[in-house]
Amino acid sequence: MNSPLRTPWQGPMIELQQLTKVFGDTRAVNNVSFMVPRGSVFGYIGPNGAGKTTSMRILSTLELPTSGDAFIEGLSSVNDPDRVRRRLGFMPDAFGTYSDTNCAEYLDFFARSNGLVGRERTRRLRWVMDFTGLRSMSEKPINGLSKGMRQRLCLGRALIHDPSTLILDEPAAGLDPRARIDLRQIIRTLAADGKTILISSHILSELAEMCDRVGIIERGTLLANDTVAGLKGKSKPHQDLIVLIDGDPTAAMQVLSEIPTVANLEHRGQAIHFQTGVGADRRIEILHRLCDARVRVLEYRPVDESLEDLFLKVTTGQVQ
Repeated sequence: MNSPLRTPWQGPMIELQQLTKVFGDTRAVNNVSFMVPRGSVFGYIGPNGAGKTTSMRILSTLELPTSGDAFIEGLSSVNDPDRVRRRLGFMPDAFGTYSDTNCAEYLDFFARSNGLVGRERTRRLRWVMDFTGLRSMSEKPINGLSKGMRQRLCLGRALIHDPSTLILDEPAAGLDPRARIDLRQIIRTLAADGKTILISSHILSELAEMCDRVGIIERGTLLANDTVAGLKGKSKPHQDLIVLIDGDPTAAMQVLSEIPTVANLEHRGQAIHFQTGVGADRRIEILHRLCDARVRVLEYRPVDESLEDLFLKVTTGQVQ
């Protein structure tokens, strides 16, 4: 009689519940809670020593929390680590290799370590080599790989047992621009295929382009947890705007200076920067005033905040 298929988990794929980790007098992780749904990419942002890696190691069953718990597919990394590991792929910020080992041998070792045998092992090895672009380098010694190819190999190791969830700690560190673009495309492809990904990085522009949500942590405390757009909306009660004028900006400066809702007005050549209250109605009113005064407007747009800007506003720069 065939065993029944396991019902897919319907809750959050990753969940931290009041997670705390104390080392001596230092609270490396301080009562952190968040959830990541299936197929999402969650960016974990913070300075060095903020608690990102400690949180990831607890999720990956490599550390025990002082209190609280961490779950993968509803399974506790504390109480059920073996079942968690079968569902999880962990890519650390640095990984060890073995001398005189090539890429195929390295991946095959971890396939066997995860209990893959026979045709299933062959199938997974073939898929991982193709997906990561390592097939042409299967016989190449690991020590001869570039940084980008080594990162692909480490990602392949994390994927070899087809986990539902991936935890990637600084995967883009040290990569050149082309390798970072390739990595970003790989991560989005994995998410589109239904894998859930928690990723930390210091390259915040990369996270802004690939993440569905971001969490900002500092000194062990989670300060924000939202979409990038949501963080931008919460960051300030006003909006920065820029208007580019055709010709002399004097008339435009005069019009803008007479609008009560306009503040911090300054011009840099033909570009005028100012602030106003948040809302489309106010932006439209300002544009109408400029057009009524026959100001020739070439461009009119908000000044978009980057994830780096948001990070600097939310955090204080303190370390522990």
